[in-house]
Amino acid sequence: MALLIVAHGSRDPRHAATVAALCSRLAARRPGLRVEAGFLDFCVPGVQEALARLAAEGEREVVAVPLLLTRAFHAKSDVPAVLDRARAALPGLTVRQARVLGPSTLLTAALERRLYEAGVRPGHRGSTGVVLASAGSSDPEANAVIADIAREWRHTGWCAVRPAFASASPPRTEDAVRALRAEGVRRIAVAPYALAPGRLPDRIAAGARAAGADVLAEVLGPAPEVVSLLLRRYDDGRRPPRPVGVGHGDRWHGTVPGVSGRAEAPPR
Repeated sequence: MALLIVAHGSRDPRHAATVAALCSRLAARRPGLRVEAGFLDFCVPGVQEALARLAAEGEREVVAVPLLLTRAFHAKSDVPAVLDRARAALPGLTVRQARVLGPSTLLTAALERRLYEAGVRPGHRGSTGVVLASAGSSDPEANAVIADIAREWRHTGWCAVRPAFASASPPRTEDAVRALRAEGVRRIAVAPYALAPGRLPDRIAAGARAAGADVLAEVLGPAPEVVSLLLRRYDDGRRPPRPVGVGHGDRWHGTVPGVSGRAEAPPR
């Protein structure tokens, strides 16, 4: 059985480079697992092309893991549509679609890893406000999940955590930074909730700089927690569906999966 990362694709070459790095780290983490990537747009190979190549090389089962942080339009429409077309064209290949990556405690751990790498210290949590900056979506469900993640993350000891969006919905990154500053927050860090560099993460970074944020973290990229989460989604995708709320430590006890209640231990 193979793992296919289904990535959005971008004209920015850093996007494809990040996906390639994730594939390499997945293969290194789990020797013997065939790992490939297919893109919805802009980059090659496309999803159908990647699946056709896997079938031609003898694979009979594939778990397609969307490289997406929220269950917005791409997860609800684009990914199922392209996988359905591939199933029709490749009747000898079984293709299972896994869940999107977020929300998850592992992503929260990856966000904190990037903040610490950018200069925040664990002892600074109580005096640091964080702007959780997402790409944004026209799907209100996806934006509500980001707001819930920010609210629950605040309960882990940060002075404040505010959501922000690079497109589609307010507030913008710079507005969230300025609002925290106006409330007297001493140190403000911007944590991009994005998997790869590109136009919208660049917009997040520009907003952070324009508003004078003290710390700007890097995108999540091939962080160890992201690799672990991709493998978790692959493993779950191999199994029959189970009732909501029955997981493998990826859900906590709150209303948003992975962001409220008992934390997972991040990988080392």
